[in-house]
Amino acid sequence: MSDRFASYERLEFSRPEPGILEIVLNNPARLNAADAATHAELSRVWGDVDRDPDTRVALIRGAGEAFSAGGDLDLVEEMTLDYETRIRVWHEAKDMVYGMVECSTPVVSAIRGPAVGAGLVCALLADISVAAKTARLIDGHTRLGVAAGDHAAIVWPLLCGMAKAKYYLLLCEPVSGEEAERIGLVSLAVEDEAVIDTAYDVARKLARGAPSAIRWTKHTLNNWLRMAGPTFDASLALEFLGFGGPEVREGLASLKEKRRPDFIGGEG
Repeated sequence: MSDRFASYERLEFSRPEPGILEIVLNNPARLNAADAATHAELSRVWGDVDRDPDTRVALIRGAGEAFSAGGDLDLVEEMTLDYETRIRVWHEAKDMVYGMVECSTPVVSAIRGPAVGAGLVCALLADISVAAKTARLIDGHTRLGVAAGDHAAIVWPLLCGMAKAKYYLLLCEPVSGEEAERIGLVSLAVEDEAVIDTAYDVARKLARGAPSAIRWTKHTLNNWLRMAGPTFDASLALEFLGFGGPEVREGLASLKEKRRPDFIGGEG
């Protein structure tokens, strides 16, 4: 294992086969929720992957039966209370998305269980996404009381079209893996027990392929995402503006109290 990955504490790395780097979100007791350290590592890992000469393809998954339950609520609360934290996490969120867009190494995601927030960024910005039919993809932002920033504005309209993107992002509706494949949000949906094996089959094919041809094809296709950069920048700025407002406080409280949020002061 390259020394470039030795400093990571929340992400686990292995090389199960030559040319394949496995990245595991490893906090199964909390459904691999992204705490402050995990979020920071996800913002810088893609540059290290891109520069690693031994990696021809990266495969990212969550430990256990979940991909990621999204942002850790302690981190979310800290963002609502502290300006410096909010600015730091804003930079990390930007680096995470642009890091994946600019990473020339092909990335495969294996999605089981919930995939929310920062985890969903990695799941859907992967070049090829393999989801369990029963996986639950949830953007989560409007339920929390902030604009759908992160990756949503840059990639959802391209993947599934504006009508579906608005439906799921505005209403914060969950999408099953099976439905996500039907609308084009993920590349493949398979039976739950076949997710990891299928993702590895894809990774092996990429690892055996022509490296430059694959990387350059990815680079060219990602120009569609680069063109959406101003839209992404605006969405991320508005999301983090919301972390200083009143709606996120109600959204966060309702999540902690496991109740329906009341954003208008009525019964809802």
